[in-house]
Amino acid sequence: MVGAHVDDYGSRHLIAADRWIQDSAQRYHIVRWEPSAQFLVARNDAANPADAGRWTRIDWMPLPARDGWAWAFCLATWDAPTADSAARVMTADRSVPRRGCGGHPFTRMRPDSGNGTTTGRYRDG
Repeated sequence: MVGAHVDDYGSRHLIAADRWIQDSAQRYHIVRWEPSAQFLVARNDAANPADAGRWTRIDWMPLPARDGWAWAFCLATWDAPTADSAARVMTADRSVPRRGCGGHPFTRMRPDSGNGTTTGRYRDG
């Protein structure tokens, strides 16, 4: 997951061990990885336009190798009051990825080649 990716909505994501940047508007400071359970917990950046300073749980799943989409993610929660409460949220259902993210599809991801439509550019910083 670490690296540059583009999602099926055209947003770009830069993921490092300690941060997740979506375009340049949303930043998450990763504090906990749970690879065996396929989720991470991050603190929303203080400058995020919504839910600044709150806690997010991001669940992910691998996808079958087709059409270039390698994996998908779901924001299981984005406004939890603590890291521990975010980690306890169990809303993602990987068995139905088309509606398993709170009734919505998981967001598909592929490596970012730098080409394609985007809603903005991310800046690493």
